[in-house]
Amino acid sequence: MSGVTMHVTVLLREAVDALAIRPDGVYVDGTFGRGGHSRAILSALGERGRLIAFDRDPAAIAAGEQLNDARLTLVHAPFSAMAEELAALGVPKIDGVLLDLGVSSPQLDDASRGMSFRFDAPLDMRMDTSRGQTVADWLAEASVAQITEVLRDYGEERFAYAIAKAIAAARAAGPVATTGQLAAIVEKTVRTREPGQHPATRSFQALRIFINQELEELIRVLPACVDHLRANGRLAVISFPSLEDRIVKRFMRDASRPPQLPARLPVRAADLPAPRLHLVGKSVRPSAEEVAANPRSRSAVMRIAERTEGSA
Repeated sequence: MSGVTMHVTVLLREAVDALAIRPDGVYVDGTFGRGGHSRAILSALGERGRLIAFDRDPAAIAAGEQLNDARLTLVHAPFSAMAEELAALGVPKIDGVLLDLGVSSPQLDDASRGMSFRFDAPLDMRMDTSRGQTVADWLAEASVAQITEVLRDYGEERFAYAIAKAIAAARAAGPVATTGQLAAIVEKTVRTREPGQHPATRSFQALRIFINQELEELIRVLPACVDHLRANGRLAVISFPSLEDRIVKRFMRDASRPPQLPARLPVRAADLPAPRLHLVGKSVRPSAEEVAANPRSRSAVMRIAERTEGSA
């Protein structure tokens, strides 16, 4: 197994500032990872404050248990289960929630997780290694059409069909079971390279997002976040791939506008329900200094919204 790189938290100060933390508030970190954001939130909380941190990666939960902080509650579950888990904890409302989407450096840099084409390892890619189907298992039974759809829709890969056919041809001689096999198939198939990017980047991203249902999880959790926020509570979301950011941007935009009613309905604008969210500032991106220190942060974008008062 490769040495695992220390995870560098992206937009650390900016994310904590975005939450406008109250010392006695209740906050949710939807993606504990290695605890960078959670530690910063805890440091801003007082003795009566509380942080509930979610992660579906058992390694992340194990890292969180080392903090030994009574104000921290760890939940081994995807953040899409937020509504159910908060209900089980007896927490009806929260003062803020942070979602840091995507994959963490330890997941990418641990060869055994099978998320990177930099190593030759079992083709796994699951964020929760205790359950679910691996990418290798899925590729063994997926049709060319299914593989094409995943590569196109989740990776925006122009050569999706050619790659899918190449995978199907390769598995006729034996399973495509390692990251090295998959990377070699894609590299041989993709004829034009994007500057500074490995030919397999989009395919690996697409398969990881698909096998973990990352976009579906995001679509489920965003309304739950708003439902549980108190008035003036903050929602901050850090996205990486443009697919995720489009979902976040559209959700926040729609929730910050009054409901769209039929044009001829006799309702005055003043009588319309108030929007559920208020957008806070412009999107936030890492500084040049942060990108220089942590190149993986370069595509990050954070969007912030605040729960309005009196909206149901």
